[in-house]
Amino acid sequence: MAIGKHLAELGGLPAFDFPHSAENPPDLPAVDAVAWRISVDSWLSKHSWADVFASFLDTVDSTRVRALIIGNWITEAAHPQTGGEPVIEAVVAAAGRLPRLRALFHGDITWEENEISWIRPGPAAELLRAYPALRELGIRGSEGLVFPPTTHRHLETLTIQSGGTPRDVLRGVAASDLPALTTLDLWLGTSEYGGDGEVADLAPILAGDRLPALRHLGLRNSEIQDDICTALATAPVLARLHTLDLSMGVLTDRGATALLGGQPLTHLRRLDLHYNYLSAEISDRLRETLEPAGVDLDLDSDDAEDDVEDDGSVWRFVSCGE
Repeated sequence: MAIGKHLAELGGLPAFDFPHSAENPPDLPAVDAVAWRISVDSWLSKHSWADVFASFLDTVDSTRVRALIIGNWITEAAHPQTGGEPVIEAVVAAAGRLPRLRALFHGDITWEENEISWIRPGPAAELLRAYPALRELGIRGSEGLVFPPTTHRHLETLTIQSGGTPRDVLRGVAASDLPALTTLDLWLGTSEYGGDGEVADLAPILAGDRLPALRHLGLRNSEIQDDICTALATAPVLARLHTLDLSMGVLTDRGATALLGGQPLTHLRRLDLHYNYLSAEISDRLRETLEPAGVDLDLDSDDAEDDVEDDGSVWRFVSCGE
């Protein structure tokens, strides 16, 4: 699954593209009514992302901005793997001009602009240090991503979308002090694209030692989805979750059987297992166990299919890799 569409909303607000290059720019919406997306065209833009961002700050009343989407920053003149360091520097430097910013997404870049495995977000945790009142942070891409253990008192939602999240990033998130975090969504990806993490790297989260307010946990798009399910089956954190997302990865009967054989799942409001490699038998067992209890269960296999070689070997893939 390549990401082919930009974000439609952020922080509960509809996304709006800042029209920096339009000859006849449209009337701008109320500053606090939209999530402002700042981006440059990969092929046509003659401006840098930082230039467009500076224009945005000078055009709108930035003190009323509530949500900001960092879109594409890579232009034809730049190397495809240009990092997001200058972008982060510009947003950090503008913290005093964005006092009401509560939602921020870094890297709203589609496959037509750059493959997710080529997106280099840079030191994204600096955004949390610069904006202590932030409630929501999303990051796309993991090549060169830096996320050391971080303290933030107000962050409620953290999302990292990647075709391969490095071990150091997983460990950094797991060791972070985020007492208000209710929603954590991590795409672990595949080792082919840098996803070298293991279940052990998530131990503080699974043990319930960190993230006391956590109610939604997403550990998805992973080639070790079965191992994750096996660990979750006995993980203390599971009992206090409302929703669990294990979708988009290489989930087989082994992982689903482990879940069914572990602690009860019937307290969950929703269990998302879409894009999977489950047999009809195991899928039926999941439905029979969870749906009568009122669990919203998603078992749509989407386009997950075994790739069988001539020699009989079977290849299975995560939904979003390259």
